Amino acid sequence: MTFSELGLSPKVLTSVEAVGYADPTPIQQQAIPRVLERRDVLGIAQTGTGKTASFVLPMLTMLERGRARARMPRTLILEPTRELAAQVEENFKRYGANHKLTVALLIGGVSFDDQLKKLDRGVDVLIATPGRLLDLFERGNLLLSGVEILVIDEADRMLDMGFIPDIERICKLLPFTRQTLFFSATMPPEIQRLADAFLSNPVRVEVAKPATAADTVSQYLVRAGREPADKRAVLRALIKKADDLTNAIVFCNRKRDVAILQRSLARHGFSAGALHGDMDQRSRMATLDDFRNNKITILVASDVAARGLDIPAVSHIYNFDVPTHPEDYVHRIGRTGRAGRKGTSITIATPVDKKYVSAIEKLTGQPIETLEVEASEEMAASRYGKRTRKSAKSAEAEEPAANGTSEKPKKSSKRRSGDDQPRRGRQRSEVEDKPVPFGLSDHVPQFLLKSVRPAS
Repeated sequence: MTFSELGLSPKVLTSVEAVGYADPTPIQQQAIPRVLERRDVLGIAQTGTGKTASFVLPMLTMLERGRARARMPRTLILEPTRELAAQVEENFKRYGANHKLTVALLIGGVSFDDQLKKLDRGVDVLIATPGRLLDLFERGNLLLSGVEILVIDEADRMLDMGFIPDIERICKLLPFTRQTLFFSATMPPEIQRLADAFLSNPVRVEVAKPATAADTVSQYLVRAGREPADKRAVLRALIKKADDLTNAIVFCNRKRDVAILQRSLARHGFSAGALHGDMDQRSRMATLDDFRNNKITILVASDVAARGLDIPAVSHIYNFDVPTHPEDYVHRIGRTGRAGRKGTSITIATPVDKKYVSAIEKLTGQPIETLEVEASEEMAASRYGKRTRKSAKSAEAEEPAANGTSEKPKKSSKRRSGDDQPRRGRQRSEVEDKPVPFGLSDHVPQFLLKSVRPAS
């Protein structure tokens, strides 16, 4: 089947051919005709299978008729993160090159003024994160009564980030006769309940078992010690051993570990950048652009980069920390092996991660192959400084005396100088070795020496 058989308009087909895509993916084959029929769609597919294009392409076809009004967007797309929202905007610009549609992006970390100017001119496609959307609505800068199509993308990520109450509130502000498109990689009970509440007689499009990894990704497990230095040494050994590595994403569970690991890799000569939720929006987008343009080879990231980011050429995924939620593992390794390419995923596990690894294997339904890695040289290098200082101290302590007998060094009875003592709580007399003055000592203020007239 080709794109020309799906019912898309000639303008959209021309854009698809210009991008270089010839055959649609399975979810695109099933979802696009249903969307064009104005049916509600519940789409479930593995990450990296082209879910974004499955709603962008038919939306472009349907939006060719009609025009937008000020502050009343015609369509609304909700995304859980700023990066995903910006990525969907890029898809509309790429596939909508032959259309004269206005696309607005409402995300945090960006000035309100530019966003309000676009809304005032009229918006055909509004792509937003829930928080910024509700903020502008409460300020009276946005009306949602003209929305014809609602897209809820990465719904399981919305659940993890606590956006479900905001989604429910937004849906109540939209027209009842809208068309709703609901896409998710996993389908937990909470997401199923949300889909049942806001979809009307939906067409279920499921091209793979929920929460399964793509067959194009080779998965491995590497054992490491509990210490972070041991895990960092194992990671460096894995990166050096990978002959086919073009670029890689390294996932950490905590934001502070992202910064620590990025600095460690940079000190050891690796081209590495960091990406986590505490960074400002400009820095996050600049880091992603550098990674896409191969200016940096290794991207150390939190789970903010685990959902939906489309960086096709990622060859390796390293889980520096085993994710505590098994669904996150599926999304992380889905950043590689996209669009039919081969990819490699390696998870570094400590003894305390045993239960998390078991949960992942239970969810995916397949064991993870164990990979043996020799990282003794890297571990020795990471501990070299500490061991050198320790050996120097011990050598000084055990140095034999002139008469051939070894003696323990005697503790010096010399009192420490004032500079070596803690400043807090010490008296000035302890530093200068003088007695503590009594009262005002030799210094008496002048106002105390003036004569006082006796009271009458």
